[in-house]
Amino acid sequence: MRTSIATVSLSGTLTEKLTAAARAGFDGVEIFENDLLASPLEPAEVRARCADLGLTVDLYQPMRDVEAVPAEEFARTLRRARHKFALMEGLGADTVLVCSSVSPLARDDDELAAAQLSRLADLAQDFGVRVAYEALAWGRHVSTYDHAWRIVETAAHPALGTCLDSFHILSRTPGPKDLDGIGDIPGEKIFFLQLADAPLLGMDVLQWSRHHRCFPGQGGFDVAGLVGRVLRTGYDGPLSLEVFNDVFRQAEAGPTAVDARRSLLLLQEEVGVEVLPPPVTPSAVAFAELVTQDADPVAALLGALGFARTGRHRGKPVDLWEQGRARILVNTGAAALPHSRLHSRGGSPADGTALAAIGLESPDPAAAARRAEALLAPVLPRRRAEGDAPLDAVAAPDGTELFLCATRRPGLPDWRADFEDAPHAPAAAGDFRIDHVALTQPWHQFDEAVLFHRGVLGLDAQESVDVADPYGLLRSRAVANADGSVRFPLTVGAAPGDDTAHARHIALATDDVVAAVRRLVAAGGRPLPIPANYYDDLAARFEFADGELETYRELGILYDRDAHGVFRHCYTRTVGRVFFELVQRDGGYQGYGAANAPVRLAAQHAVRRPTGG
Repeated sequence: MRTSIATVSLSGTLTEKLTAAARAGFDGVEIFENDLLASPLEPAEVRARCADLGLTVDLYQPMRDVEAVPAEEFARTLRRARHKFALMEGLGADTVLVCSSVSPLARDDDELAAAQLSRLADLAQDFGVRVAYEALAWGRHVSTYDHAWRIVETAAHPALGTCLDSFHILSRTPGPKDLDGIGDIPGEKIFFLQLADAPLLGMDVLQWSRHHRCFPGQGGFDVAGLVGRVLRTGYDGPLSLEVFNDVFRQAEAGPTAVDARRSLLLLQEEVGVEVLPPPVTPSAVAFAELVTQDADPVAALLGALGFARTGRHRGKPVDLWEQGRARILVNTGAAALPHSRLHSRGGSPADGTALAAIGLESPDPAAAARRAEALLAPVLPRRRAEGDAPLDAVAAPDGTELFLCATRRPGLPDWRADFEDAPHAPAAAGDFRIDHVALTQPWHQFDEAVLFHRGVLGLDAQESVDVADPYGLLRSRAVANADGSVRFPLTVGAAPGDDTAHARHIALATDDVVAAVRRLVAAGGRPLPIPANYYDDLAARFEFADGELETYRELGILYDRDAHGVFRHCYTRTVGRVFFELVQRDGGYQGYGAANAPVRLAAQHAVRRPTGG
């Protein structure tokens, strides 16, 4: 199907919005009136610009407060409409959006509304324009899609149809049965379909609409269910996004447009009108790659954790460290972070160690790469010497490189074969594996990151949680595969300029966290110090075996329980922008110790700012 996006959904000038929409692969745009009014381009110049970019102008919007008004007011409306329809001829737009009236002058009179809309459609027809009438969820007298359709049906004018908007419908509709009326609308009378998702919030619907819409798949609405019903009517117009969102209005237009287009591709896949390469869900984290210009601090920390330096890349300054099934690459190359958006967060590789890449064990790396490319994930160029494993890598929205790889599996390129064995002492006792990698996101890309990991990697998203930080709230939402062998808690920090909020961490699973922390301390490692008040609170909340709580207090181990089991975990100090977590899951515990996050965050701030400044 054709796809379109309203210019109000993107930031920047009209020219910048059109360019971003075209580069993301949209077929058309809705021109929002304010964007045109603020542009130095004449309507004919906008039309030419769109044609050069391969875009059609699918809708001009909006006209407001048109119907069921006193005669003298309607006469002024027709005068205004004549001017706008002439403008649309120059613009090359053949459909205008008319929103249901919110004017205090409007009357609760469907017959009058139908008659005046019919007269408006007469005028529009003279200019080759169609009128798409839409029910605003906060309309004065018309606020539901079925009411708007009844008025259009009464008017019975060929140039008058309805516009269905998923936000206006789903923000007011309690359940699927209330959507049954969509099936009563002939497809040819649905002149336009506007789409937006939204988080489920208990607030005034106007404020909800103006500030909190998001792209399909990023909120709580059943947008796919609504689209499926619309398509069954025979509707063959574009799927168009109209998203009012404060974050999108401040973010760069290009990445936002790509996020928008990806959301429509996934939506079309869900409703069965687009065939994409199927998702290939990763089965494990093969490795995490750290980049640094000074390897000594991270090498000391890895050594204290019990890792051994087992290999060296044949042609690159990259060391392989292993402990059990956990593998960490340490890259000291000067250009090791070319794709990361670390710079946009106020940092650079010179600031210290940073997480640059994650290797994902994939059942079919080539198929996973095809899925990623079809969903607009940039495939990253790699400098590969002769004999290096041909690995595919794509960029996540935050710039993290995701390698789609296999480890010692017959018939597939083995990334491990790129490393020559290095002489080393045996790794410490234990069998670590990477339990999860926590990825802090740029503030304007949190929802995009969740959709990316769900759609491109086939991971399931858990509920969003808010975590108290001394300087605000952190928003976090985890994505994981079915058995929990791949887990990524995605977090957006409270303080954009604060390194504590931007640090990422790698969680290492162990069967005995107490023994692992004791080995860390004995090797000179320093766990994050946890306040004594935390353990006093644990004593009040839970019962422990004799000496158990004292051990946790001594070693800085935190404790949590859920309905499934127990979680014990401990954090290292931060090196650059990375720290490690040692975790022990017992009895099927599913979470990440969110109840302890405020304590951890406060402790990290205290270590970084020991004077409290």
